[in-house]
Amino acid sequence: MGIILWIVFGLIAGAIAKLIMPGEDPGGIIVTILLGIAGAVLGGLVSTVLGFGSVSSFSLPGLVVAVLGAVILLIGYRVVKKNRA
Repeated sequence: MGIILWIVFGLIAGAIAKLIMPGEDPGGIIVTILLGIAGAVLGGLVSTVLGFGSVSSFSLPGLVVAVLGAVILLIGYRVVKKNRA
């Protein structure tokens, strides 16, 4: 159940990350949402490993971790795409 929840968090986190970091992204909103899912899953795994507990239900701290993961991946994606151009 945890991974499915992180995917749902990722959908929300990707949308929030796009609101936090507006601008031109190569790939548009679809890539941003996919980065949100990846960031949420990564954030969930890291927070579980660091001992913040596993996520089995919706919570505000879980959403914050998901959004942070999505924003970090979006920043990294923009840096990589900018350097390649």
